[in-house]
Amino acid sequence: QVQLVESGGGLAQAGGSLRLSCTASGRTGNTYIMGWFRQAPGKEREFVAAIRSSGASTAFADSVKGRFTISRDNAKNTVYLQMNSLKPEDTAVYHCNLRTGVVVSPTPGPYWGQGTQVTVSS
Repeated sequence: QVQLVESGGGLAQAGGSLRLSCTASGRTGNTYIMGWFRQAPGKEREFVAAIRSSGASTAFADSVKGRFTISRDNAKNTVYLQMNSLKPEDTAVYHCNLRTGVVVSPTPGPYWGQGTQVTVSS
C-alpha cells in the first residue's frame, strides 16, 4: 500500500507563486511516476504534471508549460510542484498521484493524496 500526503496549498494573487509538496510512503517500488492532477468546481479532473522517480523525464499539461515546474527529492520520497505566474484559472484542488512504471504520461495510477486547495485571486 502507498500513502501520499500533500502540503503547500493556499491563497495567492494572480502572478504569484506557490509550491506544493507530496511525500510518498509505503511500497512505492523502485521505479514509479508521481504526478499532479487538479479539479476545479464543476469541472473534470485534469492532468497537470508528472515526473519519474529516476532520470529526468517530466511531462506537463499545455496550460501550465513555462509556468510550473516539477522536481523530486528521492531521499525524502517527495515531489514538488513549483507554480509561478499563477492565474485565477489555476484555482482547484490539487491531488498527488503515484503509479508504477517508467513512461511519464498523463495516465493516473491507483494511489491518490487527499488533495490541497489552491486559490488564485485576480
